[in-house]
Amino acid sequence: MQDMEKQEAQSVQQDNQAADAAAATAAEQAAPAAAAEPTLEDKLAAAEAKAAELQDAFLRARAEGENIRRRAQEDIAKAHKFAIEGFAESLLAVKDSLEMALKIENASLESLKEGVDMTLKQLSSAFEKNKLQEVNPQAGDKLDPMKHQAVSAVPAEQEANTVVAVLQKGYMISERLLRPALVTVAQGK
Repeated sequence: MQDMEKQEAQSVQQDNQAADAAAATAAEQAAPAAAAEPTLEDKLAAAEAKAAELQDAFLRARAEGENIRRRAQEDIAKAHKFAIEGFAESLLAVKDSLEMALKIENASLESLKEGVDMTLKQLSSAFEKNKLQEVNPQAGDKLDPMKHQAVSAVPAEQEANTVVAVLQKGYMISERLLRPALVTVAQGK
């Protein structure tokens, strides 16, 4: 019986040693796996770093957007401020001609008329250069409320709502009406 007890004790001892060895091996294998897997603190630090990076990128993008908006507003303000620069430059010659005409002391009616005619040509050239067009309907043209303003209706031997006479020319700049032509129109019969 003692032999059996000895064998049983040896068997339990061998089982314990095998279990200890297995536990040690498992612990050794778990240690590198635990070292390879990041801890919650590591994950939190990485997430905070990523959040800080994204916030920085967002703030930079927002600042760039504000800079673009500000530059666009400055460009628009400059465009409004200097939009008539070309037109004003072309009118300077007209002003110079008028000032020179006023300096002449003994001007004849003929020379004044010639000077006014030349000045009118300069002004017409400035208008044409800057896309300022006359609205001057002919007698008998149909009244166009987008370009003409009827001041009165008069009896006439023509179709109703047609132009009888132009009292004042109108003007358009590019395709936009600046001032309508003032006209009298034929009354309905």
